[in-house]
Amino acid sequence: MFYYLFDWLHRVYDLPGAGVFQYITFRGAMAVITSLVITAVFGNYLIRFLKKRQIGENIRQLGLPDENKKKGTPTMGGLIIIAGILIPVLLFNKLDNIYIILMIFTTLWLGMIGFLDDYIKVFRKNKAGLSGKYKVIGQVVLGLVVGCTIYFSDQVVIREGAHVNLSQEVETQISELQQAEIEFAKAPDTKSLKTTIPFIKNNELDYGWLIEWACDDCYKWAYLLFIPIVILIITAVSNGANLTDGMDGLATGTSAVVAGTLGIFAWVSGNIIFANYLNIMYIPNTGELTIFVAAFVGACVGFLWYNSHPAQVFMGDTGSLTIGGIIAVLAIILRKELLLPLLCGIFLIESLSVIMQRYYFKYSRKKYGEGRRIFLMAPLHHHFQKKGIPEEKIVQRFVIVQIGLAILTIITLKLR
Repeated sequence: MFYYLFDWLHRVYDLPGAGVFQYITFRGAMAVITSLVITAVFGNYLIRFLKKRQIGENIRQLGLPDENKKKGTPTMGGLIIIAGILIPVLLFNKLDNIYIILMIFTTLWLGMIGFLDDYIKVFRKNKAGLSGKYKVIGQVVLGLVVGCTIYFSDQVVIREGAHVNLSQEVETQISELQQAEIEFAKAPDTKSLKTTIPFIKNNELDYGWLIEWACDDCYKWAYLLFIPIVILIITAVSNGANLTDGMDGLATGTSAVVAGTLGIFAWVSGNIIFANYLNIMYIPNTGELTIFVAAFVGACVGFLWYNSHPAQVFMGDTGSLTIGGIIAVLAIILRKELLLPLLCGIFLIESLSVIMQRYYFKYSRKKYGEGRRIFLMAPLHHHFQKKGIPEEKIVQRFVIVQIGLAILTIITLKLR
């Protein structure tokens, strides 16, 4: 909204300073600040409202330390995150950008599914919440929308061009780099299902290659493979974030780090000069995602003001499903989905711990007559809690590990 207003003021009236809204970095900074203000103000108001209505979390008795102290803590705090994302995005983004439209849809859609789950738990007093199959159906619908948009929309393109060898002499580098940028800028935009393979030079995989061997014109059917992959990624990451949301500030803190990393990828992938310099895929118009990510990080950090231990509010599925879905769709749009096992390592190990625990329990019960467990409790953060490690220390250590994973992910830009 502000982008269009100040662009008009700049063009028509040449208003001093109005042109600064053309810069992604400025709008990104404004999005962070606005998001922090919104989460601080709206969060405080929402918490008071939830307490007044006695909308609190029903804590299951799991034998964890201090679990009774959390009983009655307001939930549905994910609404704070959603407001902290959407309002700055509507104010500072170009709203005709196909990627921003996708991200807004993702936020609203998964926010609605998570809200329904929390509503059933809190108001209907049904601890099971929304049936798991309906959550999966909602995630599948989102995957279909995202996959079809990326495959069929003419606005979703990439650009490939010449890249200069930066190991040559400086004088030669300068002239060749300028020429390479010119050639890269002139290169045509193309539809493609290419994505990035980490740690490999010229690291691009085209999903169409996985199916074109079957027949001469099978490449045109590549979407039959691509869309299920998109659905799988969105479902896995969204549920991974949901499982990670079990301690005060854990899901929010790790998600902020993950999103910040994706924001760096969005900025370099949408900048023709840096994409050429780093020899990575240039994806036109993805620079606008930097602003969305800035709002997302601001919303997570702002939510931490109330969600850090001891939490004044829980995000509930309204928040956890949404932040996981946002991360997944961002990675898919930026063609960095194969980096998710590394970047979202915390989500991955939390999910694996639940899967391993469940299936080993069933296997051991069938083989030995009694169910046995690998971990004291799953997800993994509860295992460490059962061992007597304080909740605050577990959260801090998980966030530190996540920062390390984020740094390793950023290194893949050059480590190939």
